[in-house]
Amino acid sequence: MIKTNEFLYKLQPVRSELLEEGTTPEEEIIILFASRTTNPDPTSFGIVIFRAGDEVEARKVIKNDPAVKREIFKAELFPYHTALGGY
Repeated sequence: MIKTNEFLYKLQPVRSELLEEGTTPEEEIIILFASRTTNPDPTSFGIVIFRAGDEVEARKVIKNDPAVKREIFKAELFPYHTALGGY
């Protein structure tokens, strides 16, 4: 098993309508580094890749994500290892 301090979290909208039109509080949230799929259906999701000291710290990052706090997105954490890419 690869030991890593990299994590990925998957975000999925709580409301499928968010993919077409957000409410004012939803539109006020700005995520600085994230990406998402472009399919406008319930299978759509976004990901955030980040570094944290350990899983406990990684869970704190998710807990403090504004969109997760406001229950606009639900988040799922995965240990992650970048195989290709620049740092």
